[in-house]
Amino acid sequence: MLYIGLAINQFFKKASVNFVVPKDISILMLFLCFKMKAKYLLFFLTLCLTFCSYSQNLDSLLIEAREIKDDSTKIRMLNKIAFSYIFNDTNKAIQILKEGEELAKNANFNFGLTELTNTHGIYMDVLGQSDSANYYFSKALQLSRSHNFKSIEVMCINNLGMFHWNRSEFDEALHYFFEALKMNDVEGSEKGRSIYLNNIGLIYQEMNLNDKALKYHKEALEIRQKLNLEKEQVASLNNIGINLKDLGRVDEAINAYKKGLLIAQRTNNLIDYYRVLDNLANAYNINGDITLAIEYYLKALDKPEGYEADQKSELSTFSNLTSLYNEINQPKTALAYANRGFDLLKKMPHLEGISADLNLHAAESYYMLRNFKKARIHTNKFITVKDSIFSERNAQAVADLEVKYDTEKKEKEILKQRADLAEKELTIQKKNYQVYGLLGLAFILGLIGYLFFNQQKLKNKQLQKENELKDALIKIETQNRLQEQRLRISRDLHDTIGAQLTFIISSIDNLKYGFDIKDEKLTAKLNKISEFTSETIYELRDTIWAMNKNEVTFEDLQTRISNYIDKAHVYDDNIAFSFIVHDSVNQQETLTSVEGMNIHRIIQEAIHNSLKHASATEIKVSIEQLKEQLKIIISDNGKGFQINTVEKGSGLINMKKRAKYIGGELAVISESNKGTQVIVKV
Repeated sequence: MLYIGLAINQFFKKASVNFVVPKDISILMLFLCFKMKAKYLLFFLTLCLTFCSYSQNLDSLLIEAREIKDDSTKIRMLNKIAFSYIFNDTNKAIQILKEGEELAKNANFNFGLTELTNTHGIYMDVLGQSDSANYYFSKALQLSRSHNFKSIEVMCINNLGMFHWNRSEFDEALHYFFEALKMNDVEGSEKGRSIYLNNIGLIYQEMNLNDKALKYHKEALEIRQKLNLEKEQVASLNNIGINLKDLGRVDEAINAYKKGLLIAQRTNNLIDYYRVLDNLANAYNINGDITLAIEYYLKALDKPEGYEADQKSELSTFSNLTSLYNEINQPKTALAYANRGFDLLKKMPHLEGISADLNLHAAESYYMLRNFKKARIHTNKFITVKDSIFSERNAQAVADLEVKYDTEKKEKEILKQRADLAEKELTIQKKNYQVYGLLGLAFILGLIGYLFFNQQKLKNKQLQKENELKDALIKIETQNRLQEQRLRISRDLHDTIGAQLTFIISSIDNLKYGFDIKDEKLTAKLNKISEFTSETIYELRDTIWAMNKNEVTFEDLQTRISNYIDKAHVYDDNIAFSFIVHDSVNQQETLTSVEGMNIHRIIQEAIHNSLKHASATEIKVSIEQLKEQLKIIISDNGKGFQINTVEKGSGLINMKKRAKYIGGELAVISESNKGTQVIVKV
């Protein structure tokens, strides 16, 4: 029967590592066997076997528990069932809790009422109702102390530590966890010790003391593996993975998470299952595997309807998704997840202390969307939250609490030794006190130095991030001002000079048609002025095109060159033009507006020279890509010229200046009657 009782106990322990569940119910089962009538004995054995099979529906179990005649047994069974429902069906859990509390009050069963009150606090904490959780934990602690229920008292102390931890009050949380550990060492169990060691590790984990946290988590895991506590092992593996990740040992962390995930799935441990999913996504994120990271974050958010537990971890998930979607240049999607995180903060304002990264990533999204006002608001929130997390008071409190616990433990060991040792060992004990004192002093000094160094390191990182954000903001604002200046100048050119040139062309046309001009020289002169003005308008449009953009694609430049060649063909239809772009050229390659404009001008000048001087029948333009260079060749089959003897005009000089200005090279190859080649490499 004792074995069956232990099996039932294993079935009911659904709690995550955060809380302490009631002790083994094997004694309760033995009591039932003696207490109940024979006709109920067969029922109870069947009930126990049902527990052990892990397949009995809790609703059926609840019906059977309500049929138990003994009130104290029924109340404790209702508490166990309610505890199981907290992590599966919160609505059902509160109904059973209230039923059990009412029954305990009517039966004047103080032990059961105290247990139910503590479980009620766990229910409130899981739902994120921290004030209500604090009320029930404190009430349960008061009841346990007034009736001297030590087993429940230590659970209440631990759960109060959990309450303060969820409010980011780390010094208070450590105080309660060390107190619980001290009580457990006096008259508790190994399983209880593993819980308190794990929770102390979690606080050090929150304070980024990862080496210290890893030590406590590994000690807790060893106990849980020894006792074969699979569900509790998940929480330990999860926490070990977190600290390994923070220490830069990411591959080891991933292995720990995967082990925990398998156990969580096997035991239907939903809370730790979603936590491990989220942390596994964090590890893939650090390794740079964005696709896997997003996949596992979304899995961590894909929870059953009505599941409201552990919303604290959801805030971190929303923050990480915001960061990743920013990284793949999807700021609108990123803000959608950021806003879900801020909605959660409105419901749970006590989580404000862990919202720094969410504000930072939201600021980045707004910068990408050019909403600088909101970006500054979230940047300031990030700085404010970061400054408030690790105060000097918290660091000193951590050192004081640990020293206090270690000192009390050593004093207890010394008292035990005094009872067993003879008078002759008193001298040795005094020397030991001196050694302990020196070691304690050295430990305190080392710990203070380490905490100070770590605090300064965090502040330096924070200042670096602030400076990077400020630099990015200044750069973006400068680029915006330059772009606005370009647009203003281009509008002025178009509206003033463009309009005036168009007016000149119109005036010349009116002169030709309005007056009967017989002088052919005057007519030719007017035509040349009109043509020159039209060419100037085209040049002006190309300049405005380049000014309106920070960068242009090669595809855009290709279109401009094609348009110019089409116009040149109209100028002289006896010349065969060809424009070849090789497959090696990336059509989506981007150039600065200055580079695009100068390349366009060089090609224009080369074609213009061929039309004007070469007497050519064929003009070719070809572009290919050689590694990191564009190679452009403009060639004709005209009469050519001698490079060394010809007088270099402004056209050739301007082309070389343009190539040099954009960091390129220009060469001209020509011989008499063999045509000309202009080669540009950019």
